[in-house]
Formats: sequence, structure tokens, C-alpha cells
Amino acid sequence: MRIDPWYKQRARELRHEATPAEAILWKQLRGRRFAGFKFRRQHVIGSFIVDFYCAEVALLLEIDGETHLGKETLDQQRQRWLEERGYRVIRFWNTDVYDNLEVILESIWCECTALQTNNPSPPTPLPGVPGRGEAGVP
Repeated sequence: MRIDPWYKQRARELRHEATPAEAILWKQLRGRRFAGFKFRRQHVIGSFIVDFYCAEVALLLEIDGETHLGKETLDQQRQRWLEERGYRVIRFWNTDVYDNLEVILESIWCECTALQTNNPSPPTPLPGVPGRGEAGVP
């Protein structure tokens, strides 16, 4: 299925505008360096661009900073929409990446291995819905 060109372009821009926390985590995740799991960054799912995505286990990682303060309701709606489609979403704060990187990496590894064991295939698109089976949150 096709991705809306605007989201595709915006994801490209975000890859070049990574926050320092995203850059730190990406160094650990890129190129299958992280226990062989392949992660993508700034990946489009429906009308959302997620920070990091591992298709093998349908895991999404969100790195939240000050821009998310006051937007908790929107983040919850977004997360609920993604989880309803079979994705597992984990959120970390920028400060956690700076201060507790090893703990975060351990948490991600535990999730990846648990999801790999419990769900050997990623979610499938919904039939009849354009754009990989996703729709925006109202």
C-alpha cells in the first residue's frame, strides 16, 4: 500500500532533525546492532510518524521530550490507535535516554524477545483501508 507523500517527506525531514536523545538511541539500534533486531527510525504508520519501529516484533519506541508536555491526551489517543492495530508502544523520556541508557536498552531487549516469542509475525494491514490499513485518530 502507498504512503501519503506528505508523511513520507516529513519522515525524511525528521530523520535529519533527530533530537539528541533520538540520536543516542539510534546509535544503539541501527544496522541490526541491537541483538539482531532491525529498527527503522521516523517510520510512517497511518497518519503518524513513530520514532523507532521494529517490524519483526511490531514494537514502536517513542522518545518524548518537552514538546509532549500538555499533549498527554493526544499521545494516549495515538497510542491506543496503534495498539488496536497490534503494535506494542513503549515510551521513554529524553532524560531517561541521557541518564539511564543501559536500563532503557535492557527494557527494549526484554520487550523484543518477549514479543518475538509470543507473536512471531507483525500485524497485518486492515482490508479495504488505504495507506497500509491505517486511519487517523478523529
